[in-house]
Amino acid sequence: MTLPPRKTLGLPPAAKAGDAATGADRKPIRGGVAKSRHKPASEAPVVVKTTKPPVQQKPRGTPSRAPVVAKAKRAPESARVVIRSPARPASSVTGVTQPGVRISKLMAERGLCSRREADTYIERGWVFVDGERVTELGTRADPSVSIKLDKGAHAAQLQQMTILLHKPVGYVSGQPEPGFTPAVKLVLPETQFLLPGTPVFHPTHLKGLAPAGRLDIDSTGLLVLTQDGRVARQLIGEHSTVDKEYLVRVEGRLDAKGLALLNHGLSLDGRELKPAKVEWLNEDQLRFVLVEGRKRQIRRMCELVGLKVVGLKRVRIGQIKLGDLPLGQWRFLRDDERF
Repeated sequence: MTLPPRKTLGLPPAAKAGDAATGADRKPIRGGVAKSRHKPASEAPVVVKTTKPPVQQKPRGTPSRAPVVAKAKRAPESARVVIRSPARPASSVTGVTQPGVRISKLMAERGLCSRREADTYIERGWVFVDGERVTELGTRADPSVSIKLDKGAHAAQLQQMTILLHKPVGYVSGQPEPGFTPAVKLVLPETQFLLPGTPVFHPTHLKGLAPAGRLDIDSTGLLVLTQDGRVARQLIGEHSTVDKEYLVRVEGRLDAKGLALLNHGLSLDGRELKPAKVEWLNEDQLRFVLVEGRKRQIRRMCELVGLKVVGLKRVRIGQIKLGDLPLGQWRFLRDDERF
């Protein structure tokens, strides 16, 4: 059997054999790979297109590359008299605080109530600033605003009691000290000095009851305890002008110069004392009238001029006198009485 002649796979007849290795434009042989000095298209870098959000065009001269944001218009001063949001602390960068003063502070300064009571009234919606109800604590307002209380606040104030106590020696007027009893412990039903028309003691009269002024443990006389912040501020506030009268028994010698110093010219703890009224009642007893109440003030004043206090009794606060109130007993301040 005769086989047909084998076909030879090669170059086209018109091409020379020497050109096979250098023909860049020729098609590759089946099953082979085209040889080329150019980088294959499959290895070209892939570019991923992303869509950027539109950015507001900045005006010329803007140094930052950040987008330009339109500034909000600031409300006029007249529209910021009362701020409804709670007060914020001063900025650490600008040092600027919210305008105005806390409403609770304004109420206390005007004698409407104490700051604690003001917060309670605000929470209950009993406070009106320029006719508008305020219910958020920390609200601020211009110092010139009008502040009025709701009838609910007035009713609450009418229920607050003020007690006049004849404090004996051995009781502390304020916070209890180790081994001593606070004077408020004497406010009991059996120690009430009853007067016609006065209410009878109830345990609720002890709630929030606090001394309005001090009377040291070695002294006796009139001590005021109150639930009413207005009374406390009137008697012991920074700008109080209510005077207090004391009878002071002393030992020692006092000349005219020393008496003049007791009236004005002495200092305690580096602070000059306000003018006082001091005079002799008899050979061993002085009468003091003061408008301030520093700690153990009268005793320290007397020591500065060579006197020793052996007895001290407070007999009057403003227009309220101790009178015939028995030692260790108390009574309510009447509606017609004012300091």
